[in-house]
Amino acid sequence: MTQQLDVKNMVDTKALMDRNLALELVRVTEAAALAASNWVGRGDKEAADAAAVAAMRETFGTLHMQGRVVIGEGERDEAPMLYIGEEVGDGQGPKIDIALDPLEGTTPTAKGGNNSLAVVALTDEGGFLNAPDTYMQKIAVGPGVDPSILDLDAPIGDVIKKLAKEKGGRIEDLTICVLDRPRHQDIIDGARAIGARINLIQDGDVSAVIATTEADTGIDLYVGTGGAPEGVLAAAALQCTGGAMLGRLVFRNDDEKARAEKWGITDLDMIYKTGDLAKGDNVMFAATGVTDGSMLRGVRRFAGGAKTSSLVMRSKSGTIRRVEAEHNFERKTWLKSI
Repeated sequence: MTQQLDVKNMVDTKALMDRNLALELVRVTEAAALAASNWVGRGDKEAADAAAVAAMRETFGTLHMQGRVVIGEGERDEAPMLYIGEEVGDGQGPKIDIALDPLEGTTPTAKGGNNSLAVVALTDEGGFLNAPDTYMQKIAVGPGVDPSILDLDAPIGDVIKKLAKEKGGRIEDLTICVLDRPRHQDIIDGARAIGARINLIQDGDVSAVIATTEADTGIDLYVGTGGAPEGVLAAAALQCTGGAMLGRLVFRNDDEKARAEKWGITDLDMIYKTGDLAKGDNVMFAATGVTDGSMLRGVRRFAGGAKTSSLVMRSKSGTIRRVEAEHNFERKTWLKSI
């Protein structure tokens, strides 16, 4: 009986640690967003990114975990902090793999644009694809849609027709989100040709993928080619919400292929599903808005403080929390400098 009770207590303790860690994760994205917000509209995306990185790394040090960055700011010789392989946390507790982007949308931040986020995802050791810093073709939908309709090679019009049938609506009622890039012109033309609506965005495809999971955003499908690390972050969010995506790495040269092989990727043409990019039922995801976007409001600064809007999710429970916080810079001394 004692042994059974001990096992139950261990399980309950681990579950409690998971819940606490998910909520603590919001402090990490809040810190990065607050730091970056000081640079909104000031035309210096490097300074904004550097501020977010420094604040995120400092806050990670307060978390009870043995964390390892697997999707980060680059390799050690390219990034001074939050580089791939860096260990963060207090060095105790569970072993955790971390995917992060302290400032997704550096250009919109510098220009005072939309959809900039501070983003972090966690999972058990070995749970994230070690995606190289290359491009990735992506196509994603929210929960309640049969993922078998997704296809990276079919004409976009065929996918949209299947999506309309799945949702029981008209093609004209669907909105497809696409990064506004010349490489996506065929997608844009194909979607418009059958009557679908297009939402063109300048940056922020992690936010765009997450937007497919909420009806209020009006986004039904995300499709296009963007960063591979962002694809892993987006997959983590979809694991928590029940959405789905497909991804395939795109290589521009032999150097990028060599970097992929360095991270253990041998099938360069593989099509990854959501669970290939972010595995398991212990994925946690948090994001805080830096500038206003389809999912989150940006940081609202005022004399002596600021307000933030965040999301935090767990795949194990399927819980999605929205966290509205007011930060007093006078009581949080480390905030005074940002």
